[in-house]
Amino acid sequence: MATWAALASPRYLLSSWPWRSYAYLLTSVPVGVLTIAFLIVAAALSIVLSPIVIGVLLLTAFPLIGVVIGRVERWRARLVLVDGIKTPHADMPASLSVREKLKFRRREQASLRSIGYGFVLGVLVWPLSTAVAGLSATILLITLAAPVIAAYDEMGMGPWILDSAREGLVFLVAFGPPFFVVSSYLVGVVAGAEASLAKAMLGPRQDELRRNLAELRRSRLDLVDAFETERARIERHLHDGVQQRLVGLTMTLGLAELDVPEGEGRRLVVKAHAEAEAALADLREAVRGIHPRVLVDHGLEAAVREVADRSPLPVTVQMALPSRLPSPIEAAAYFVVSEALANVAKHAQATHCEVAGWIDRQQLVITITDDGIGGARAGAGTGLTGLVTRLDALGGTLVIDSPSGGPTRLRMECPCRLGD
Repeated sequence: MATWAALASPRYLLSSWPWRSYAYLLTSVPVGVLTIAFLIVAAALSIVLSPIVIGVLLLTAFPLIGVVIGRVERWRARLVLVDGIKTPHADMPASLSVREKLKFRRREQASLRSIGYGFVLGVLVWPLSTAVAGLSATILLITLAAPVIAAYDEMGMGPWILDSAREGLVFLVAFGPPFFVVSSYLVGVVAGAEASLAKAMLGPRQDELRRNLAELRRSRLDLVDAFETERARIERHLHDGVQQRLVGLTMTLGLAELDVPEGEGRRLVVKAHAEAEAALADLREAVRGIHPRVLVDHGLEAAVREVADRSPLPVTVQMALPSRLPSPIEAAAYFVVSEALANVAKHAQATHCEVAGWIDRQQLVITITDDGIGGARAGAGTGLTGLVTRLDALGGTLVIDSPSGGPTRLRMECPCRLGD
């Protein structure tokens, strides 16, 4: 909710919004005075010192002053804008040095707009805030104090002369409420107008929003790539290190089982051999779950058919993919199918499931449909929440249609440019 929405509410006068509007306008006064004073001093120093290098540096650093002004004003705007003002500045790579970061901010248009807003704040906004909020607050305070002041001394309030506490109380009751209503709405309107001006000048433009969205998407893709790299490292370590050691252990125990004579020692060796073989089987299953070999070697369709063959219930697979897909998309799609089939087997009480996949206008579409009892949803302990986040990073979606009584249908869509 913003000030404009609050003004339209019948509970405006009983809410905190009039006082938030007062706070916003009254804080404009010291901030505006300090801003214009600092800008004038900085400009004067730049002109005076322009013959030497320091003056030139001060002049080129002006946009950085705008960055500070914008940050303060966006923080202050939260008094009357619940969602605040989104920053127009782009995210910078963490690898940049301090000097490179300052240079990056200095060249942004948003920094120059913040300088412009600083001049508007110092020349126009704070005097208007003083006139409206300062005068209204002063009259309200004097009205509230009228009974006390009139009890000790005669006071004049416009056409009224108050010379007793009783007359001051009558004036407070008769004049105070109507003035509070009028002044609260007036202050709210002015605060809303000033906040709208700040949002227009300090908020992001459409091109900046598109740029920030693209950079956010790129950073999320970088996270996915980093995850895939780490996954490959863990898989390689398990396959080439731990698994080989377990294979060697089982072979050694098998040989020992042949050499140890009958008795308690042989029984313990046989038990250890069985435990080692079980651990090796569990490890192989874990490695397959991290990233199946068939997915790497033969692609998504073959991997989906393999996981369907391992399912305890009948699964029909209808995949029509013209070629291999980018590895992050293949991995995301495989884990969606794998998790969905696991959920069907555990929770759906289904007798049959169908997996279909195809490419539709550079979108990979996969559907998983079962004839179970329905009621599935993301975030209900089914393991689909992480997959939704992963797909979102790739620009994809996962829609779950599962009415009570069934059937359940999952539809995954993900941008997929073949040949990239």
